[in-house]
Amino acid sequence: MGKQFSELSDKHVEFIEKQKIYFVATAAESGSVNLSPKGGDSLRVINSKQIAWLNLTGSGNESASHVLQNPRMTIMFCAFEGAPLILRAYGRATVLHPKDDCWSQYAPLFPKSVAARQIFILDVDLVQSSCGMSVPYFSFEGDRDDLARWSEKQGAEGIEKYWLKKNQKSIDGFETEIATRSGLLEE
Repeated sequence: MGKQFSELSDKHVEFIEKQKIYFVATAAESGSVNLSPKGGDSLRVINSKQIAWLNLTGSGNESASHVLQNPRMTIMFCAFEGAPLILRAYGRATVLHPKDDCWSQYAPLFPKSVAARQIFILDVDLVQSSCGMSVPYFSFEGDRDDLARWSEKQGAEGIEKYWLKKNQKSIDGFETEIATRSGLLEE
């Protein structure tokens, strides 16, 4: 059934590239565990040991606050069509903000978006596959454009105001550094 690997194989990467949704899990040393679904054109396999994903503006900013405290992250991919498979990539993550030096290295890998908030880099320590035989079939109808439309309506200034209002702290009150690392507030 389940197998473990030290890195992503070509077959794993091919599977990942076909997925329309993935799930990201993070946790600080205390407080809530966060599990978020992600979609759209927001994930890139950099190499067999590294994955990058673009985090767009949302109502919470849990992943950023957790990674600052405890860099553990798991990304899970799950087949909803074709042969059953669940694939998890475990590792240590780094969070990049638009003003960080490394941002320009990764940002061009993704579609440009006014909602781009962070890029997470996962350095993969372990890959695990499991059967996924009880996961139901689902059909992909299309990506939602709600966030893109909302973000465009807000514009860059509106997005930054939203970050200051809604994204500076996690639900457990942990700092996300979005204001200082995005240049919105002085440290």
